[in-house]
Amino acid sequence: MAGKQSLTQEQKLTQRLSPLQLQLVPLLQMNSLEIEERVMNELNDNPALEVNENANDNILDDTLNKDEYGDDFKETAEDIINADYRNEDDIPYYRLSASNRSADDETPNAIIISQTSLVDYLMEQVNERKLNDTQRQIAQYIIGNIDDSGYLQRSAMSITDDLVFQTGLDVSVDEVMEMIRVVQELDPAGVGAIDLQDCLRLQLERKIAEGHDSSRLSLTVINEHFDKFSKKHFDRIMTALGIDEDTMSAINEDIRSLTPKPGFAITGIADDSHSQQITPDFCVEIEGEDITLTLINNIPELQISESYSTSYEYFSKNKPSSRSDKETAIAIKEKYEKAKDFIAVLKMRQETIFNTMKYIIIHQRDFFIEGDETKIRPMILKDVAEHTGYDLSVISRAITNKYATTPWGIFPLKYFFNEGIQHKSGDEVSSQEILSILKTVISEENKSRPFSDEQLCSILKKKGYVIARRTIAKYRDKLSIPVARLRKEV
Repeated sequence: MAGKQSLTQEQKLTQRLSPLQLQLVPLLQMNSLEIEERVMNELNDNPALEVNENANDNILDDTLNKDEYGDDFKETAEDIINADYRNEDDIPYYRLSASNRSADDETPNAIIISQTSLVDYLMEQVNERKLNDTQRQIAQYIIGNIDDSGYLQRSAMSITDDLVFQTGLDVSVDEVMEMIRVVQELDPAGVGAIDLQDCLRLQLERKIAEGHDSSRLSLTVINEHFDKFSKKHFDRIMTALGIDEDTMSAINEDIRSLTPKPGFAITGIADDSHSQQITPDFCVEIEGEDITLTLINNIPELQISESYSTSYEYFSKNKPSSRSDKETAIAIKEKYEKAKDFIAVLKMRQETIFNTMKYIIIHQRDFFIEGDETKIRPMILKDVAEHTGYDLSVISRAITNKYATTPWGIFPLKYFFNEGIQHKSGDEVSSQEILSILKTVISEENKSRPFSDEQLCSILKKKGYVIARRTIAKYRDKLSIPVARLRKEV
């Protein structure tokens, strides 16, 4: 017999995001360049939105003296969410500045990483070669399969098959191999390699061809003892080649001077990430015990255009008399409301990231004053949430892809977040402090007998930091420092 079915009522408390909150989420994640582009796009797309040409040049800024602790933020997340931004007289400010910066001023310490196409650079060189049409097509396809670091991502056999199926060009593997060798003769040296060993080989062969006979032994090591060299088994290489420590040391230095990713020399990329423009979102200036925080951007103050304000007010008071007027009224209201919302959300975005950074400054005050990374205190998202009133997800987005320029360099905001570790004194220290000490200990070790993770664990324990060996390994990896065996030098 089937069980009885019944209806029950249940009360649940759920949180729904308002339309303004939904618009705020993507804006929070944008850095200064992205938000500037977004503002320009809104100005181009919405005729109801315009720049307030009469506005004062203002950027959000604040001077935090040594007696300020930052527990009195003027607006919490609830204040921002519940504020009535539809008040027509509430035209928000975006910029406030003690230094009177204008939109035309240069952004301090901007880092621009521009990307030059490696493909274009290689094709320019190919075009200078005396090649027939078939050879040029093959070379072009090969170059198209070279990644930003300069490595060829397809085998000769695969390229041969691709050319047949994709371009109808029927060529042999030998013809493709011939053109791979042509590409490998281009600049930068090492480009077109299939792996690291091949890349180093190409560079050493180029050096020898240019008269560096001392690189011949280095080439022998790469060709015949690459695995031993990679694992730093120098003693085995010395025995196999019958050479002394001084010669082995010279070979090691010669090979280490080569470029493992030659393509980056052209693209300007410093790592495996995509090319990007990095411009600081904040400027932190120090004068004595005072810290001045400034939100940097070239965002103009926005307002609703007078014509749209007038038309919106008219149709709010007068019912459209015709179908045409009704359509006009709907279009004006849509543009007006969208512009009003964007101005409100933009203000929310600016104040949210500014207040978040303000708390970071206050909490990490010692670091900003002295520039000593061991002074960085433990801090997690929850700490910021408790003092600003913002949700954890809001703070996470507010620090994403954001940078601050300081007297000590440019730092991503995420750099200042780390978990605490107990010192034997009872004080809680940050993981950044551990990283700094670990880096120093390894830099001062005897490179012929580098410390193992177990030894590093003991050294830090003597300094009062009780950390497990696996944690040492994790921190070492975070610093991109290899295991002891690979740090060994002759």
